[in-house]
Amino acid sequence: MLLAIDVGNTQTVFGLYDADSVASGDGASLVGRKADSGLSHNFRIATVAGRTADEHALLFSQLLDMRGLDRLSSISGLVVSSTVPSITTTVRDMVDRWFQVDPVVVGPGIRSGMSILYDNPKEVGADRIADAVAAYDLYPGPCLIVDFGTATTFDAVSSKREYLGGAIVPGIEISLNALFSQAAALRKVELTEPRGIIGKSTVESIQSGALFGFAEQADGLCRRFKAELGANTTVIATGGLSGLISRYCKEIDVVEPWLTLHGLRLIYEMNLPSKD
Repeated sequence: MLLAIDVGNTQTVFGLYDADSVASGDGASLVGRKADSGLSHNFRIATVAGRTADEHALLFSQLLDMRGLDRLSSISGLVVSSTVPSITTTVRDMVDRWFQVDPVVVGPGIRSGMSILYDNPKEVGADRIADAVAAYDLYPGPCLIVDFGTATTFDAVSSKREYLGGAIVPGIEISLNALFSQAAALRKVELTEPRGIIGKSTVESIQSGALFGFAEQADGLCRRFKAELGANTTVIATGGLSGLISRYCKEIDVVEPWLTLHGLRLIYEMNLPSKD
């Protein structure tokens, strides 16, 4: 099986893909195919910068064992994207010590099948590249990825399979944590839909501002991106809060929670030694 690991600033997600289901990496789209096609197992853990390589190996092995899988006999390939440089090094060490595979680590110089039109391509996060590769594979043509993670990122892909750039704004949880830490009278609330847009309590007012406010922010930026990309642009939401916020957005066409993992398995296939 292929183990795909996406290390984010807040959470680390990893998924297992059955070997027979791994995509071809040629950008061909199959009708009805989704990012979770072939994804047999997935796990989500907190990103902790202080974890050692051995601690990561122990945690991963225990999670695999819960699904009746062995780290040596079950894993035939491994691909990693990381936005935390210190953990990138730790994961490399973990693979060297505990997994008998050569990992593909997404970064500068890796083959992605996509032209990166950023002024400095090295500045584009590995997860953003994986998202762009996956989005174009599933929805060929101009597309916009809205990733609701630690930061909310917007990534534009042209009809010519080019990564054009995007926008970055503070994420929902970051923004709310800043609000709660700076406003002594406000406390953390559950992100659920209030009775109406006009909150009848402090809790409902915060919920209204968060859910409807961030949805409008996403919609507004999506409209501006589509004005440049074209009206036929497919807008794809992903990230930990995509399922929640997208319910209140008018511009989002589809939600793909596992978009990054799908992009990672595509990039893995493009960088196999046999492809050289």
